[in-house]
Amino acid sequence: MGKRLTKQARGKGSLTYRVRPKAYRYKISYPSLNASGKARIAKLFNSSAHSSPLIEVRINKEKFIIPAPNGIYEGQEIEINGSAQIGNILKLQDIPQGTKVFNVETVPGNGGKILRSAGCNGTIMGKDDKRVEIIIRRRKIKLNKDCRATVGVVAGDGRTAKPFVKAGKMHHLMLSKGRKWHRTSAVKTNAVDHPFGSGRGKRIKSKIAKRNAPPGRKAGHIRPKRTGKRK
Repeated sequence: MGKRLTKQARGKGSLTYRVRPKAYRYKISYPSLNASGKARIAKLFNSSAHSSPLIEVRINKEKFIIPAPNGIYEGQEIEINGSAQIGNILKLQDIPQGTKVFNVETVPGNGGKILRSAGCNGTIMGKDDKRVEIIIRRRKIKLNKDCRATVGVVAGDGRTAKPFVKAGKMHHLMLSKGRKWHRTSAVKTNAVDHPFGSGRGKRIKSKIAKRNAPPGRKAGHIRPKRTGKRK
């Protein structure tokens, strides 16, 4: 009898595949919608769950955490609903065209949801009465004009340029994110470990999973909706 497949073990949720809750203790958010004025960057720090450094910003008695803009420093003052300077937080309708932004809300008041990874940014383009268009690489999205964004580019760009060199570094990185590493190809495993395992014999099993198979058995290609040549 074969052992449990990797995807089955992950679905069970054992300690091997469970991320440390401490890694995800920081929540990205914006202040309340009526917050306005000068704020101060109280702390600049790293988080193992995020690719970019984070900053803790305080305004009046409220504090929140956002990805750090490139060129920011601890103790710096930023503005909420002020001018379109790097690090400031504004509504999309108040940001000039051609300005780079990140940590953009998709619904006013729900906190930044897109463009949060290190080095990410979008460009403000066309505006109308209700929506603002943002260009992200080669695609365009339109969002509510009252959604907020941070001016600038997310810090930490170029993090992938430096090689890991040692397998141990990749091991610790994946461990902090709750990922299974390294991944062994199914056809390279033993016959007891996976349905595709072992290269013995010429009777090769089908690599298309049954349509109604449970998630643990859907190993390989998903069964196509139809087969044969289109007419």
